[in-house]
Amino acid sequence: MDILDAISHTQTEPSSSPVDLFQQLSSRQHELVDAAEAVEYFYAQGWTDGLPVVPPTPERVSEFLYHAGKAPDEVLGTIPPRNRVITAEKVAINAVMAGCLPSYAPVVMAAIEAMTEEQFNLHGNSASTGGSAPLLIVNGSIIQELNLNGGVNCFGPGVRANATIGRAIRLVLMNVGGTVPGLIDKSCLGHPGKYSYCIAEDESNNPWEPLSVERGIPANTSAVTVFAGEAPHYVHSPGGRTAERLVGSIVNTMMGTLYRSGCWVLVICPEHGAIFKREGWTKDQIRQAIYQKAVRPLAEYKRLAGVPDENISSSDETTPYQYLSRPENLLIITAGGGAGGFSAVIPPWAGGEESLPVTRAIGVCLDC
Repeated sequence: MDILDAISHTQTEPSSSPVDLFQQLSSRQHELVDAAEAVEYFYAQGWTDGLPVVPPTPERVSEFLYHAGKAPDEVLGTIPPRNRVITAEKVAINAVMAGCLPSYAPVVMAAIEAMTEEQFNLHGNSASTGGSAPLLIVNGSIIQELNLNGGVNCFGPGVRANATIGRAIRLVLMNVGGTVPGLIDKSCLGHPGKYSYCIAEDESNNPWEPLSVERGIPANTSAVTVFAGEAPHYVHSPGGRTAERLVGSIVNTMMGTLYRSGCWVLVICPEHGAIFKREGWTKDQIRQAIYQKAVRPLAEYKRLAGVPDENISSSDETTPYQYLSRPENLLIITAGGGAGGFSAVIPPWAGGEESLPVTRAIGVCLDC
């Protein structure tokens, strides 16, 4: 069995068939006896996330590239501080290792292109001690085509597309981007999203326009938004039967953290979304209400953050500290189960506005 090297090597045009792409692959090949030996070989090289991988044979990699419509040496992005170049071939190898089907290729490629945009600051948020992970939020018809989960247990296990697309991102970060725990990745605790962090928006239960449309993508175009965030913090409000009470529960959860700058993600479950819809609340009204209520005296915030009393001035007692720098910093999506009263807030990477969410259109998926 021939497998390809997972780590990072003149741009050519994408070919019309997997067979032609096979001839263009430039990664080093290793001949091993069988799949079990290949898995152990990748463990020995440090090319896994701790879980077994699918052997990235040239045939599988070529088929993945074909569905992406990418030439092997096409550059998807760079990480300048690390002198890292991310090519389509290297992304395909790691996506195959993650267990992705070829039809997932357009989502994976678009996510990598979005993450390497300058405003996302991939180097900063992936090397931080804060432990954030890139969250992928998918919109559009590709959700149904790939069976992506935006419903019950959307952040949990059970759906191949969510699990393997998210995992592909992590393997690319580790094997191509050099984001190896303990070396560049200095996360103090990390969180489970560092294995896989990919969901769909539940557009069928969404009272408002999809996130991608809000962010400038045409309504008939699939898209992926990447966001550097912590793990979800639950907003448990089974008794919050009015929009005002739901806002209060959301604010209470937000104020249990110590972040201010940067964007947040608010994941509204369908049960809560129905309440906002019944009372006619828009996303802008939700943002404004949370912005106004998620505030405490700066002195109180500093004490909670461990600032010594001698460094807290009298003016801090009357100066407001707002958890949202501005209302538009709150990204609102609909996802999750239909009952139970659980929504969630996802705080930003501790670097705040040094990393901004990026939304990118997803290319055509061949043979979906």
